[in-house]
Amino acid sequence: MRILISNDDGYLAPGLIALADGLSSIAEIVVVAPDSNRSGSSNSLTLDRPLSVARAANGFYFVNGTPTDCVHVALTGMLDFKPDLVVSGINQGQNMGDDTLYSGTVAAATEGFLFGIPAIAFSQVEHGWAHLDAAAKVACDIVQRRFDALQKPYLLNVNIPNKPYEDLGTIVATRLGKRHESEAVIKTRDPHGREIFWIGPPGAAKDAGEGTDFHAIATGCISVTPLQIDLTHAAQLDALKKGLA
Repeated sequence: MRILISNDDGYLAPGLIALADGLSSIAEIVVVAPDSNRSGSSNSLTLDRPLSVARAANGFYFVNGTPTDCVHVALTGMLDFKPDLVVSGINQGQNMGDDTLYSGTVAAATEGFLFGIPAIAFSQVEHGWAHLDAAAKVACDIVQRRFDALQKPYLLNVNIPNKPYEDLGTIVATRLGKRHESEAVIKTRDPHGREIFWIGPPGAAKDAGEGTDFHAIATGCISVTPLQIDLTHAAQLDALKKGLA
């Protein structure tokens, strides 16, 4: 099996290194990741300047662009083969509920999915990289399952509690929960006295009932959510047609 690995925390991130080390024992890997932290970049492509690719001493390739750029460049200009799987992560911090719309980690996996390749995004729930070895082992476990029963290509979003491997709960199939609205921006001033704004924290969980990714994590389990890209609000189509008639 050949796996393309990317992330949004940058090519030096401990999560990426742990994921690559783990998967290299079970597959042939290629790492193409951003040159710096691109968290929150979502599915953005860089269209206002050219992109460059360099190779680090450890063999990882890094791109001066977004996670989506990395996977796009790898699949359309770098690699002379089509990977069997695209894997993204391991992200520092959860990507659950509405987070998936902003996540560069999920976006890197999504780009692979859009090219017809099965893809999985991995995130640790808390910041700090605690028990990263356990998260990497979980990632290997999940990759090796192959998910033959799923329609190909598939796109999976995995969130892993920061716990020792032996203390982790079961792997649970979930749906995305939902958050409350984000908290307000944080206003401050730069050294020149100009007003500046920091994006505030995400909202607390709103829909965190049984079956959601939030609930699975709260009970110590590993959440796996199948994602899709079709944003059409099918239930609104008939009402819209009547309104336009």
